[in-house]
Amino acid sequence: MTTSSPTYAAWQKLPDNALGHTLFSLAMCVRVPYFGSVLPRVVDMRPGRCEVHAPKWWGVRNHLGTFHAIAACNLSEVAMGMLSEATVPSTHRWIPKSMTVDYLAKANGSLRAIAELPEPPDFATITEGAELVVPVRIVDRAGNEVVHADITTWVTPRSAGPGTS
Repeated sequence: MTTSSPTYAAWQKLPDNALGHTLFSLAMCVRVPYFGSVLPRVVDMRPGRCEVHAPKWWGVRNHLGTFHAIAACNLSEVAMGMLSEATVPSTHRWIPKSMTVDYLAKANGSLRAIAELPEPPDFATITEGAELVVPVRIVDRAGNEVVHADITTWVTPRSAGPGTS
């Protein structure tokens, strides 16, 4: 039996409400400070799915006054990362390898990033390393997809040697 990551264990210990989501999101940004640039709030996190909200504020605006393209990429990486933390067992580790992004429409307001894996892999079969592509939809308040990202992660078994984590 595999155990979950410390990140996912922390999510599960907090209440499933606005306060719990905010506390988790603040702690996540302390651990990964760059994520804080989009003021993310994780609202759903479970194996195979993560949803993160981000407000439109002056720090993410571009010269057109819309949500900056790279800020949207950062938001997609938050969703992918938290999905990975909830999905990849503690026997394995993951790291982003590449990202393909399509900007589909202007993002005029706050956004939601939804990362979903239709079917998570059988991690027991990953003995050398494998690519796992995590699709992320970024939608506006009306539910229109404004950005789509496919983030490829590299998943490997954790080494039992000294100095590994």
